[in-house]
Amino acid sequence: MNDVSLIINDAVDKMKKGLTAVGAEFRTVRTGRASAAILDRVIVDYYGTQSPLKAVANIVVPEPQLIVIQPWDKSVIPDIERAILQSDLGITPSNDGKIIRLPFPPLTEERRKEIVKIVRKYAENGRVSIRNIRREANDHLRHAEKDKEISEDDLRRAQEQIQEHTDKYIAEIDEMLKAKEKEIMEV
Repeated sequence: MNDVSLIINDAVDKMKKGLTAVGAEFRTVRTGRASAAILDRVIVDYYGTQSPLKAVANIVVPEPQLIVIQPWDKSVIPDIERAILQSDLGITPSNDGKIIRLPFPPLTEERRKEIVKIVRKYAENGRVSIRNIRREANDHLRHAEKDKEISEDDLRRAQEQIQEHTDKYIAEIDEMLKAKEKEIMEV
């Protein structure tokens, strides 16, 4: 495998990771429907150790507007509630001493529009990341051409391939954004 294919493969791998990161950010956005994924960022102080919520409790979604959290250790319920309140979810937990319920009130039109702005920002950050990867790869290719490791024709072909991958991954981010916006705006 020559330097050109290594540079292109490295760029494509980074672009895939960027796309995955955007998808992960999208999953943490509240859409009005209950989803256990929005709790992925919630960190609980569990006996002095910072632990993800899913490591200290069972999380289920019994109905579209409710998440139920069942801690393995009941004494950690106040810590879980505190972590949820400190997160930016905007949900107030309630507990009965055994489980915590997170009711999801329907989103207002205004809040939906705010969430769409947040999602658009995540998508734009993803697109910028993909373009930065393209720039890096093109810089590597230009250096290789300058050092006479590849020809001008190889440089041009490789840059075209990188541009094709860039366009493909940016289009995928745009599709993900369109789907997420539709999901958020659904009443």
